[in-house]
Amino acid sequence: MFTGIIETLGKIERIEHEKSNIHFYVSSPISNEFKIDQSVSHNGVCLTVVGLDDQIHKVTAIDETLQKTNLAELKAGDLVNIERCTLAGGRFDGHIVQGHVDQTATCIKKTDENGSFIFTFQYDPSKQNITVEKGSITVNGISLTVLDSRDDQFSVAIIPYTLEHTNLQQVEVGTTVNLEFDIIGKYVTKIIAMRA
Repeated sequence: MFTGIIETLGKIERIEHEKSNIHFYVSSPISNEFKIDQSVSHNGVCLTVVGLDDQIHKVTAIDETLQKTNLAELKAGDLVNIERCTLAGGRFDGHIVQGHVDQTATCIKKTDENGSFIFTFQYDPSKQNITVEKGSITVNGISLTVLDSRDDQFSVAIIPYTLEHTNLQQVEVGTTVNLEFDIIGKYVTKIIAMRA
């Protein structure tokens, strides 16, 4: 389990394709602290560390993960948001994040609000995922608060600190991001659908 509070940025150093899988070699300031078989969130996707070499760690994404996330679009030099699993008894500063991306969205608007930014993302509503005003949403692994909730889009406000310390700094109109919707909202939606 994660909280959506990004620990650091990682950089894609190398990508290898093996059949339908992709191996990512990622450098980060905390890669040397990882252990083989450890679960680490990359852009909100829970991936297992399968290799270590000094400041570089290796993770593998299978075809199903690549189909549901933006990982297949990554290239060498891109930044990814990194978060390790939550420690029992640790602070819980974000919200419950499973590291299971529900679907992707596209940035359709980015507005400079004199220091902060408003990002608007659009997604396919046919998957029946929902947002609510002032509710939680995970974008590329980042725990954020929904500003403007609609059937197929939502907006979030990003302060300068978050922009500087996450890969939202690379997000422009047309960029694909990973979404994980609030787990409580998903259960409520499922229960209502079953009763209908």
